[in-house]
Amino acid sequence: MYEVELKVRADHETVREGLRAAGATHRGTVTQVDTYYDAPHRDFAETDEAFRVREETRDGQTTTRLTYKGPLVEAESKTREEFETAVADPEAARGILDGLGFEPAATVEKERERFGLDGYTVTLDAVTDLGEFLEVETEAEDIEPAREGAIRLLRELGLDADDQIRTSSLGLLLDAPE
Repeated sequence: MYEVELKVRADHETVREGLRAAGATHRGTVTQVDTYYDAPHRDFAETDEAFRVREETRDGQTTTRLTYKGPLVEAESKTREEFETAVADPEAARGILDGLGFEPAATVEKERERFGLDGYTVTLDAVTDLGEFLEVETEAEDIEPAREGAIRLLRELGLDADDQIRTSSLGLLLDAPE
C-alpha cells in the first residue's frame, strides 16, 4: 500500500472556503509533535527515508505512533511506502530507540485541520517556523489514478499541482535559513 500525497503552500482561509463550497466533511483539528530519528546503520537523508515518533493531541487526548516512511517512488508526487503502528508506552519506545543507537534528529510541530473530500484527506497544516501548507492524500495500490485524482482535487480548490513541494516538513525545516 502506498501513501499518495501532494503538498503545496496555501492560504488556509481561501482553501476553507473552497472546501465548504465543495461539500468537504470536517474531520477535526489535531496538534502533532513529530520527533524524527537518525539510524545508527544508515543515513536516512541519503536514502530518502524517515523514521519518527508522532505524538498527536486531539480533544485533550494524546496518542503516540511510530512511523517508517520509505523513499519516494515517483517524481510526480510524494508517494512512498509507509508503515505505522500505535505505541502504548512512548517513554519505553524512546528507550528502545536510544538503546538501539537511534538519535533524535529534529522535531516538527504542526496544527492540522483535516477534511474528507472525494475519497481523499485534505489537510491544512500550520507548521511551526515554516508556514501554511495543504496536503491531499490517500492510500492506494495503484499510484497513477490516485495521483491524478489528487491533482483534480487541487485544481477544484484553486491550487496548482505544478507548485507541488516534494520535500517533507522535516526537510524544509532542516533546509530553512537560521
